[in-house]
Amino acid sequence: MVAFGWRIVVNAIALWIVDALWGSMRVVTNGHVLVNDLLTRILAYLVIGLVLALVNAIVKPLVHVVALPLYILTVGLFSLIANALLLKLVSWLTGHMGVGLQIDSFGTAVGAALVLAILTAIISIPFRKRS
Repeated sequence: MVAFGWRIVVNAIALWIVDALWGSMRVVTNGHVLVNDLLTRILAYLVIGLVLALVNAIVKPLVHVVALPLYILTVGLFSLIANALLLKLVSWLTGHMGVGLQIDSFGTAVGAALVLAILTAIISIPFRKRS
């Protein structure tokens, strides 16, 4: 349970960085771009981080199984498309919650998903179990 909590925090931090890098992907509350309210921003990133962690834990394994032939056929490059689709799913899910992730185009989703995957891998290094 603690590992899942850290995954939410890591996702929130990575989302914050990607939001700062991309002008066409932003975190919004009630359809408005977040402004200077720090607590609202932190909670918004944590809520979206939670939804992203749940999607990665529940939906992503199913996508991997169903799309296995495409992964093999494209030598793994289909993972970029799959991650972008999962990010668009998070955007759609959070759009109905009052706090949402807004992504302007599918190209933005592909680039943001790639950067998000790299950032979460880097940020999560200190939280991995040592064996």
